[in-house]
Amino acid sequence: MKNFLIAIVTLLLFSCNSKEKADLLVYNATIYTVDSSFSTAEAMVVKDGKIIATGASADMEKTYDAKEKINAEGKFIYPGFIDAHAHFAGYAMSLQTVNLVGTNSWDEAIEKVKEFAAENPEGWITGRGWDQNDWDIKVFPTNEKLNELFPDRPVLLRRVDGHAAIANKAALDMAGIKPGDNLTGGEIEEMEGTLTGILIDNAIGLVGAKIPSSSDEQFKKAILTAQDNCFAMGLTTIDDCGLGYKTVEGIKKLQEAGDLKMRLYVMLSDDKENYDYASKTGMIKTDRLNVRSFKVYGDGALGSRGAYLLEPYSNKTGHYGFLLSNQSHFDSVANWIYDKGWQMCTHAIGDSGNRTMLNIYAKYLKGMNDRRWRIEHAQVVSRYDFNLFGANSIIPSVQPTHATSDMYWAGDRVGSVRVTGAYAYKQLLNENGWLPLGTDFPVEDISTFKTFYAAVVRKDAKGWPESGYQMENALSREETLRGMTIWAAKSNFEENEKGSLEKGKFADFVILDEDLMKVAPEKILSVKVLNTFLGGEKVYEKK
Repeated sequence: MKNFLIAIVTLLLFSCNSKEKADLLVYNATIYTVDSSFSTAEAMVVKDGKIIATGASADMEKTYDAKEKINAEGKFIYPGFIDAHAHFAGYAMSLQTVNLVGTNSWDEAIEKVKEFAAENPEGWITGRGWDQNDWDIKVFPTNEKLNELFPDRPVLLRRVDGHAAIANKAALDMAGIKPGDNLTGGEIEEMEGTLTGILIDNAIGLVGAKIPSSSDEQFKKAILTAQDNCFAMGLTTIDDCGLGYKTVEGIKKLQEAGDLKMRLYVMLSDDKENYDYASKTGMIKTDRLNVRSFKVYGDGALGSRGAYLLEPYSNKTGHYGFLLSNQSHFDSVANWIYDKGWQMCTHAIGDSGNRTMLNIYAKYLKGMNDRRWRIEHAQVVSRYDFNLFGANSIIPSVQPTHATSDMYWAGDRVGSVRVTGAYAYKQLLNENGWLPLGTDFPVEDISTFKTFYAAVVRKDAKGWPESGYQMENALSREETLRGMTIWAAKSNFEENEKGSLEKGKFADFVILDEDLMKVAPEKILSVKVLNTFLGGEKVYEKK
């Protein structure tokens, strides 16, 4: 009997010791792996920050001895969301300025500026978020009130899309801007020889260049606050579209210190000093930072009528918008980027802006390829040009909430015919069979669920329009989830390390309280992130 008991104990000890060691076991869940077959699992095992197995809960518990176990209690797990187009550092710094998003009039915006100025009595007053299309009087404001309130303190308030701004006289004087001044790729608005303060596209930089840089401590505080906000939305990788090399170095420093955990795919801005930096350092690739692309700026935005159109704006006679640089410049940087093996990502909104860049891309790509050059936004595309995406493996990178933000007035800008080629996500998806999705925050909200809702339902939060906006270009739920995960990863050349919950990939995942694949459409915006994990480490928990 004694020998029998010894044998049983030995067998049990051997059984326990024979289990493979792991760091984390998550079980009793519905796990959307987003693999090639879109399979689901009940459990997932993590070791050294990566997934080592997925499967049935009972099988995983039998096979693995994990230091930590999480009972998901039937909740829903998805790969960490990847925002394929955003402005993470810009969003971070905007948290230290006056927020004008959602203001219903210029007077309301002024009141917010006054409140901010009272709380921050020194230095520049900067802000972002106003949108004249949301106001009863849908015209650009003028700066008389700002001049009256702040005669000696410079003010610069950017429109929500960042492609227009209003500056007061103090700021315009500091930049040396005078009536009659002109520049390529921008406009300085004046009325009867007087500056209104409105600056379009490249003109904004004349004033922006005079704003003092943030201190290292201010930068760190802003970046870490932004990181917390993004983790709360289930974001684990963000494409930061258009940074200077000094900001990249600041990000590297925070990541190396262990303060900044967010994974970032960075596009350097189209600027000589950034090309020099890229030539010197080469591509940068760590687990948390990937720098291998350039963000080029093709034209302006539709909301500020800077998007470059083939025919005039329907509500502004003779106005076509404009390119932000000469075509020779775009050709030159495309040549450099192609020769060096980097990725080219170009902002293109209008149908002429898109055509210009698609043809320049085609000159270098010459048909099917795996360069993954991207058109950011691809917002208004001529029906004759969609085929250029597929013919040259050009990737349209789109932001679904642009459709539901712009749908109220886009038709007024481009007319009923051209608007059918706008926000045409399904048609763009069909060109290459995959489509990365993003938000463009802080132009839009950072909410991943607003992205999902806009792509699938194509309505505003109040359920308008009743039948959805141009529903022939809505995406399915699976397509949308892939666009926010594996296809976004693929657009960054990172599909082998993230974007799906498969063996060998980073354990970047989110736990949600509802099933995005099945929840009623009207409840999508109410879905909550319960936890966010990065490399198996919990970086967010809902309070």
